[in-house]
Amino acid sequence: MTQQYGDYQNEIYFDGLRGVLPTLPTTYPELEAGAWAALPPAVRSYVAGGAGDEHTQRANVRAFERWGLYPRVMVGATRRDLSVDLFGHTLPSPLFMAPVGVIGLCAQDGHGDLATARAAARTGVPMISSTLTADPLEQVADRFGDTPGFFQLYTPTDRDLAASLVRRAETAGFKSLVVTLDTWVTGWRPRDLGTSNFPQLRGHCLANYFTDPVFRARLAKAPEDDPGAAILEWVTIFGNPLTWDDLPWLRSLTDLPIILKGICHPEDARRARDGGVDGIYCSNHGGRQANGGLPALEALPAVAEAADGLPVLFDSGVRTGADVVKALALGATAVGIGRPYAYGLALGGEDGIVHVLRSLLAEADLIMAVDGYPTVADLTRDALVRL
Repeated sequence: MTQQYGDYQNEIYFDGLRGVLPTLPTTYPELEAGAWAALPPAVRSYVAGGAGDEHTQRANVRAFERWGLYPRVMVGATRRDLSVDLFGHTLPSPLFMAPVGVIGLCAQDGHGDLATARAAARTGVPMISSTLTADPLEQVADRFGDTPGFFQLYTPTDRDLAASLVRRAETAGFKSLVVTLDTWVTGWRPRDLGTSNFPQLRGHCLANYFTDPVFRARLAKAPEDDPGAAILEWVTIFGNPLTWDDLPWLRSLTDLPIILKGICHPEDARRARDGGVDGIYCSNHGGRQANGGLPALEALPAVAEAADGLPVLFDSGVRTGADVVKALALGATAVGIGRPYAYGLALGGEDGIVHVLRSLLAEADLIMAVDGYPTVADLTRDALVRL
């Protein structure tokens, strides 16, 4: 019999019988507190902070509290199957790691992207690798093992550069392209403004640009001893406010499945579906980009309905295994986490990420066992009640 995710608690309990206590916390507040102590202040504020007074960021988290799961009995949930099919891949669970643009800086050695990719290989939980990495995308992809990895694109204004980044991702073995729509300009982030800190302006996490032949060709006339020139060049090309007219061009870049990230309105989901994309990513960037909006979870049911059978990825505010279960019941095909694994990395490196992933999956699995939902397919809208 295969191991169930919930068996992770048995490992912890049996270790305790040998006098071995957990070195990493199993609750999000404790995880966050430990990571805050471990991270440099500038990185901490960038990861933890949101837009404006962070109302939307907090609302994302609170939105899960407004839904309750009906317990069902006598259904024989002795074995649970959390596997899902996504873009031609059968994944062992519906969990994935959302793109975090400074995940490289969250590791003590400055190579958090590589640690995250190795954690993906160990757990079967896919990583969506950001365009903004501390190590080149080829090196990240090389650590995935048998776990599929996805590449997230911040579409630059230079179309040749966009094509080059996508081509490199495809060649490196990434299995889908996630195009972020809501970050062509940076939102108002008081925590970062208060420290005058924007990591990329300091040259951090720009490895994919600095190693790209198209980007390097743009720097041909810059003095070789002026590293600031590369950063300034990046500033000029980073953000491209895409329109629906750009969708055919995006499609022409690759044969990989294309997922549009940042969709929270059903009409946008319908337009994306009609435009031929392969997946919808419902997210408000964890509340980091625009304050005052609705929680992403509240947008999910209508977006999932409008997607009309297309896979729907979801993130924003996911902190627990219970949150994962509720998002699945509201229409998500797969559920992403951001800050939890970033904090796990800060506290325990690669092992810290693995611990966070196993903990979330264990809680989700045990909830499905106790409440009588043997498979992900059993988690439908009827399983939830509005509180």
